[in-house]
Amino acid sequence: MNVDLFDFALPPERIALHPAAPRDAARMLVLDGDRTLDRSVADLPQALRPGDCLVFNDTRVIPAQLEGRRGEARIAATLHKREGPRRWRAFVKGAKRLRDGDRIDFGAGVEATSTARGEDGSWLLDFAGDEPVELLLERAGRMPLPPYIAAKRGIEARDAEDYQTMFAADPGAVAAPTAALHFTPRLMEALSEAGIGHETLTLHVGAGTFLPVKVEDTVDHKMHAEWGRIDAVVADRLNAVRGRGGRVIAVGTTSLRLLESATGEDGVIAPFAGDTAIFITPGYRFRAIDGLMTNFHLPRSTLFMLVSALMGRERMQAAYAHAIASGYRFYSYGDASLLIP
Repeated sequence: MNVDLFDFALPPERIALHPAAPRDAARMLVLDGDRTLDRSVADLPQALRPGDCLVFNDTRVIPAQLEGRRGEARIAATLHKREGPRRWRAFVKGAKRLRDGDRIDFGAGVEATSTARGEDGSWLLDFAGDEPVELLLERAGRMPLPPYIAAKRGIEARDAEDYQTMFAADPGAVAAPTAALHFTPRLMEALSEAGIGHETLTLHVGAGTFLPVKVEDTVDHKMHAEWGRIDAVVADRLNAVRGRGGRVIAVGTTSLRLLESATGEDGVIAPFAGDTAIFITPGYRFRAIDGLMTNFHLPRSTLFMLVSALMGRERMQAAYAHAIASGYRFYSYGDASLLIP
């Protein structure tokens, strides 16, 4: 499909620079069948049914942005995928200044060697020493705010908490699964009282999620792979939810993409551990999920293509036009949508 079909005009003032406070006070646009409803995230227990199950991504964002030097040259790196115990693939500003075997000093006793440049321009970085890389990043790294926020303001101390979900447990992501940022212990208690369950999986979100689609046709776009895991007990419980007539509602496109990657043509969710580069566009037949809670996405992005596949492109274009006209806040720190086809 032509990428231009997924374009829309978004006023810059609609981009949220901070999350709602409290988190569950954010607005929520509900598309349920043919209905379009303006609600808040706190209304989620009433928007779902007893027996439904929400699926969260428990990945934890690491301080994956590093600034350093190779000699006199300044190097900025954003880690985006672990390739080994001490090896990460990274997008690098100043990449043309690097060669195989160059040593980069990121300060605070953190050094890495560039070992191989990928076709996409990224580099493999091998970190020196014996300390876990996560500890090195805690010393030298910064939280990797999305570029559309970082371009408008600097990183603030509160981002270290604001940009983690309440489910964050497994370190490895360089971007938050932002739909889950709206959840609070109070909301989870209300969901439980309404008979709505929840499960967790892990998908370590990579920086590739922010890369623009540069091709004219979706068939020519290549997704970056991300590592994920669904435990066998979680897969069994989700299959049981659907067996009882409940609905599986993915919280975030990351949860959705991993669930769909793990599900066969028969609709059975299987245990999963490995990379996924699934690219969902209109025409895709969903097998694992019955709905999606997600934030509002970039024009021409793979994520807007995904929600268009779920609800229909014209429906989503109309919904986004309504959201823009109604003052909804967009992107990672913005408001939510609940999409039930």
